[in-house]
Amino acid sequence: MKKILILHTGGTISMQTDQHGSIETSAVNPLVRQTPQLTDQVSIMQEEVFNLPSPHMTPETMLTLAQRIQAVAANYDGIVVTHGTDTLEETAYFLDLTLQVNCPVVVTGAMRSSDQTSADGPANIKAATMVAASDKSVNQGVLVVLNDQIFAARFVTKTHTTNLATFQAPLTGPLGAIADEQVTFFAQVPQQTSVQIDHVTDKLYLFKAFAGMNADLLNLVEQAGSNGIVIEGFGAGNLPPTLIPAIKRLIAKNVPVVLVSRTFNGSVAPIYAYEGGAKQLQELGVILSHNLTGQKAMIRLQVGLSAGLNGSRLTEYLKNEDN
Repeated sequence: MKKILILHTGGTISMQTDQHGSIETSAVNPLVRQTPQLTDQVSIMQEEVFNLPSPHMTPETMLTLAQRIQAVAANYDGIVVTHGTDTLEETAYFLDLTLQVNCPVVVTGAMRSSDQTSADGPANIKAATMVAASDKSVNQGVLVVLNDQIFAARFVTKTHTTNLATFQAPLTGPLGAIADEQVTFFAQVPQQTSVQIDHVTDKLYLFKAFAGMNADLLNLVEQAGSNGIVIEGFGAGNLPPTLIPAIKRLIAKNVPVVLVSRTFNGSVAPIYAYEGGAKQLQELGVILSHNLTGQKAMIRLQVGLSAGLNGSRLTEYLKNEDN
């Protein structure tokens, strides 16, 4: 019999509607009192780690969750994490980068609260539990399961504010699906190197480039002190030339500056050599991180710094070329 542990962290999936029609966190997570109906070949245990709206999640709570999973994973054949959808992709990717476990880890959530009509939480938990119990999920990295689709944590992102099919992977599509009570994988992503950390580095900042952007915010960060910066650039990774002097000063102070694209699909590439182009930025020492969104690059930077990586080792890690 497969033993599956469900770890609850809160989010819409566990919330309820108040008398005014607003969705709020429940004093007691109702999911803990419910057990997914699966076959008699699966034994389910449940534990509440947090009861937080996902905007309240922090790298510190992500680390606590990772440490809990690491501590108990050897006792189970699979682990499911329920989570709010707003920051689900960040927590899933954090776990993907830091866990060293042999059993499948699957993260799920819901777009509707537990007491709304057609609540999607129960179905998502059942599907996630099925995936966690499947032998096909072993060595697939951390997975995200919602709306009967299976995604790799490193590629999945929330694409719609309210739609049940909000989670998508623009670069790769889903890895698999659940249909007719069966788990099917269409593809597999290569395993990436994971590192274990015991703290999270702070004072990291994420910026999004826009037309006419000046260097005021970068200057403020430079003055206040920073351990790392991620910038979402235009297109294949280009920035307004007004940012170049500040970027040069930050790099001279050994502050890693990571560049990704603000574009919904695709990756940064050193194509353009004009002032502010990705080729020039790379030559200045800006690190081009491939196939990651800004929020995912931020998680990767934080994990890399927390693991003590620096210099060329940090650069190679942030390139994200092990996928």
